[in-house]
Amino acid sequence: MSGNVTSLFRSTAAHSPSMAALARESGGAGAGPVDFCIPCNPYFPTPAMFDEMAGRLRDIITYYPSSADTITAELCSLLQLPPQCVAMGNGSTELITWIDHLLVRESLAVPVPTFGRWTDQPMETGKRVDMFPLQESGGFALDLARYAEFVRARGTRAVVLCNPNNPDGGYLHKQALVQFMDAMADRDLVVVDESFLEFADAEAEPSVVQEAMLRPNVVVLRSLGKNFGLHGIRFGYLVANPALAGRVRAMLPKWNLNSFAEHVVFMLRDHGTEYAQSLHQVRRDRLEMAGQLSALPGLTVYPSQGNFLFVRLPVGAEGTVVRDRMLTEHRVLVRECGNKIGSSSRFLRLVVRPQSDVRRLVSGLEEVLYGSRRGAAVPEPSAGTGYGSGTAVVDRLMSQTDGAGLRALTDRSAGAGVPGPAAAPAAGTGTPLPAAVPVAPAAAAVGPMPVPAVAPQVPQQLLPPPAPVPQPAPYPGPVPAPHPAPAPQPMPAPAPAAPAAQYPAPPGPTPPGVPARGGLTAAQVRGTNGLESVPATGWPGPQEWPNAADMGRTG
Repeated sequence: MSGNVTSLFRSTAAHSPSMAALARESGGAGAGPVDFCIPCNPYFPTPAMFDEMAGRLRDIITYYPSSADTITAELCSLLQLPPQCVAMGNGSTELITWIDHLLVRESLAVPVPTFGRWTDQPMETGKRVDMFPLQESGGFALDLARYAEFVRARGTRAVVLCNPNNPDGGYLHKQALVQFMDAMADRDLVVVDESFLEFADAEAEPSVVQEAMLRPNVVVLRSLGKNFGLHGIRFGYLVANPALAGRVRAMLPKWNLNSFAEHVVFMLRDHGTEYAQSLHQVRRDRLEMAGQLSALPGLTVYPSQGNFLFVRLPVGAEGTVVRDRMLTEHRVLVRECGNKIGSSSRFLRLVVRPQSDVRRLVSGLEEVLYGSRRGAAVPEPSAGTGYGSGTAVVDRLMSQTDGAGLRALTDRSAGAGVPGPAAAPAAGTGTPLPAAVPVAPAAAAVGPMPVPAVAPQVPQQLLPPPAPVPQPAPYPGPVPAPHPAPAPQPMPAPAPAAPAAQYPAPPGPTPPGVPARGGLTAAQVRGTNGLESVPATGWPGPQEWPNAADMGRTG
């Protein structure tokens, strides 16, 4: 397999080859790799549940399933939700596709990095996608007040956010989210993607599904495959007021859910205790895994409320090299995030797994990153900071600024008397971009910054020597202290749309893959990340485990 690993990743339309593809490449010999790539619950279903499904396999795959209405009614009875407010889909991506086609008119705002279908799907259908870059210097935290300002300044009609966010696991508290939803009451649509919320333990009742059903423009997306450890079945659901849910439900095929999905949904009522115990174990494993990874020199682990951890590799480490060597030399599959908008190849997303698997992961990373200097992914200090994002413009920018991106170019250019990026014209127009929305100085460090359509070329002689990169602080211990919930920030009240002269509307739908006037390209968003270390933290503490009736409403 070693000679074909890179080609396997390049040839797939997804971010990683499937387990079936990896098994075929290895000739079916031996067990597959340990999977730290696909964010799945490793403790559910239980072995007894798998045995039960195996015993009924013939009937499950032979006969048609019941209608989607029948399966949805059972799920709603389990979750105590009204069926008219729910639409079940063949995976969350099917529902994202229909949300885009039916409910997104012309533009959509989304923080990046995040789940790729929220940027790719609307661009494929010609919508304008306004990307709000999450700053590494702020731990990739989403400032909801500044996000609301960004949406109004851009005039965006639909708004998306993921809670917890994928890939970093960032969490937004329920009260702040409800305030944000109300502040966006004049938008066409607000989507809260709660696909990983079952793994959160920051508060007892984190979901906003009850609030969504009462509002005319809010949709909450939930996953079942991730929580129940069954990605292959492809099932998920959305919750909204009856009018929105009904529009989506009316477009879905009558048999869009398969017999496996039906069988699992009808099994869940008898296995609520095992499900709650699996979530509890994943949360404990997340804290232990974060502590072990944070002990690796130069590796930064970001706070997460999902069933995965977002890590930044040491300076000089190339994510694709680490990924390929981990797979070929250690039979461990990791998710390299160079193809995520707003991220780069220096970041990995690692799924939370049992401690025996984590020890194998850590051992493999130690050898790949710091093993013999000849074969280590981290070069000697004199070798510089090798970096490759897959985008030539980004690579050139990173090499000029030692990874600090456009912000460093702006600071250095201003110090040398050279016009900064904000003065650059939009590509092909020669016209300055709209001015950035004014923000308070205290918040300026973590919010979006004005970014040109084309990164300026600053003469090399004007760039001072790169500053030393700060090293991450050591992890405080295997079980961090409780993380206090920040006070929710007041959301800006709905305001009239900006005058047309200040924010001119585009003449029509933006072509797929083309940023809106004044918007951000994928390369420019990636270039905004700095290299400041953010120590890992967490939210310890078990919570009251849900019974079968509460599984859809608690974390």
